[in-house]
Amino acid sequence: MNYGEKSIKIHKKKNVLRIIPNVKLETKDDLSTYYTPGIAAVSREIASDKKKIFDLTIKRNTVAVVSDGSAVLGLGNIGPEGALPVMEGKSLLFSEFVGIDAFPICLATQDTKEIIQCVKMIAPVFGGINLEDISAPRCFEIEDALQNIGIPVMHDDQHGTAVVVLAGLINALKVVKKDITNCKIVISGAGSAGVAVAKLLIVYSQLSPHLTSPCKGEGLNIIVLDSKGMIGPKRKDLNPSKKEILDITKNKQDGFLGDAMKNADVFIGVSAPNILSEKMVKTMAKKSIIFAMANPVPEIDPALAKKAGAEIVATGRSDFPNQINNVLAFPGIFRGALDAKAIKITQSMKLAAAFALSNYVKKLSNINIIPSALDRNVAKLVAKAVAKAAIDEGVVRC
Repeated sequence: MNYGEKSIKIHKKKNVLRIIPNVKLETKDDLSTYYTPGIAAVSREIASDKKKIFDLTIKRNTVAVVSDGSAVLGLGNIGPEGALPVMEGKSLLFSEFVGIDAFPICLATQDTKEIIQCVKMIAPVFGGINLEDISAPRCFEIEDALQNIGIPVMHDDQHGTAVVVLAGLINALKVVKKDITNCKIVISGAGSAGVAVAKLLIVYSQLSPHLTSPCKGEGLNIIVLDSKGMIGPKRKDLNPSKKEILDITKNKQDGFLGDAMKNADVFIGVSAPNILSEKMVKTMAKKSIIFAMANPVPEIDPALAKKAGAEIVATGRSDFPNQINNVLAFPGIFRGALDAKAIKITQSMKLAAAFALSNYVKKLSNINIIPSALDRNVAKLVAKAVAKAAIDEGVVRC
């Protein structure tokens, strides 16, 4: 089936999203209640105490899906108009999986300061902000600048990806009976997803019981690469986020993907199609794990990776086993954040989401390390775990 042609046909026929009333408007009493004069009482309540906006308006259950169209998955910098259908699809997933009213906001600017200001200006309407498809390194600065606006803000390309990768890797390592702190991990892609994955894996590796590992004090053995090779000590062209990755990974090597893959236990690809060869896979450690998540064409075809000796292979696609998909994370994370009345999304909340995902899979195997993206129970469990983490950490409105 040609899903592209089908999608265009459906979009021509009708809108994917609608705003529909949640109450009936049939009588004069209804009109007087939901508009004038009754609505003035609601406005006065909020004006006297702005926190009541969460109790009396759509803010309690809305998320803005904000993009500038600069890094749309698989399409690149196609601008806000081209990004709109993707943001509509994202909003649809929020609605279907967790009942959140999400709305696409595509901004006609790719200026960092303007985006930050735009989000701050629309924040009164929304209970959360999902930043989406904004290119690195600007995405890091934008997200950081919006952490204290009183509502949860998360760049899903970073943290949604990292949460699902961690969940899948926890289970994959159980299957091959390896400890993350004894593994060599190669991450291809130093954009928003690659940086976030690296950071979250490092945080996870420092948790008990891993603190008793022989690698204690040395840090996780992780190498991150961009299109020019390893993020290593000889590189003089690193932007601030890549310099930070070099600092936290403490990688002392230089070279290219083929060099990095030698004796690697894990390959995580968030980069480009067909860059990983069978020859490279054959140089990996025994019982190797490959997450080839470039879309729509992965870094290596799963069949070729298995043929070359990989024990576990995952991709971002639904037509192969072990689909590593953000939809497993972001709806539940935001649902949990809204339910807990969280003011931000923290590292603890992301870890809680990853643990909920990994623990949900009961019968682990090399083709079953992550829940199905269509399992509606997943978002509920993630939401519950995230809400608990937010409350336990105290990052909630008083």
